[in-house]
Amino acid sequence: MIHLYYGNGKGKTTAAIGLIVRHVGSGGKAVLAQFLKSIPTGELACLEKLDVPVYRNTLPHGFFPSMDSDMKARVTEMHNATLNTVTQLAREHKCSLLVLDELCAALSLELIDHDDVTALLDDHGEAELVITGRDPSEELLAAADYITEMRLVRHPFTKGIKARKGIEF
Repeated sequence: MIHLYYGNGKGKTTAAIGLIVRHVGSGGKAVLAQFLKSIPTGELACLEKLDVPVYRNTLPHGFFPSMDSDMKARVTEMHNATLNTVTQLAREHKCSLLVLDELCAALSLELIDHDDVTALLDDHGEAELVITGRDPSEELLAAADYITEMRLVRHPFTKGIKARKGIEF
């Protein structure tokens, strides 16, 4: 099964991590792959305590609009390596839940190989896939068995309040 948490609202990654906690608590083996994220966040410490492997960028790269072509190429290389690693884990039955956090954005920004993503959608072993991010492609929407849209209704950033540790990151 494929789950898709998307939209412009807060909570996509949080929902995916909640499913990881439920899955691991029920005896499952989860893996988290994060794309377009390189800054440490609070949930990583919790997942470490649950022995959930996390694959993510190690290169601080900033937001997409600030990346030059060299940085985009380096980030794409890292994303493709991460995707290939976690794809093998799923296909070799080394995880039963695979979360691909911010895959929608990595795909729409062309910072990950489209054909490799399609191949994973077609063959992910017996692992449940969870995909998060904004603006999913029609292909991701068509592939998903579960679709949850997070819609922004109100957020403190519109009042100039900056992201807070433990709440937004």
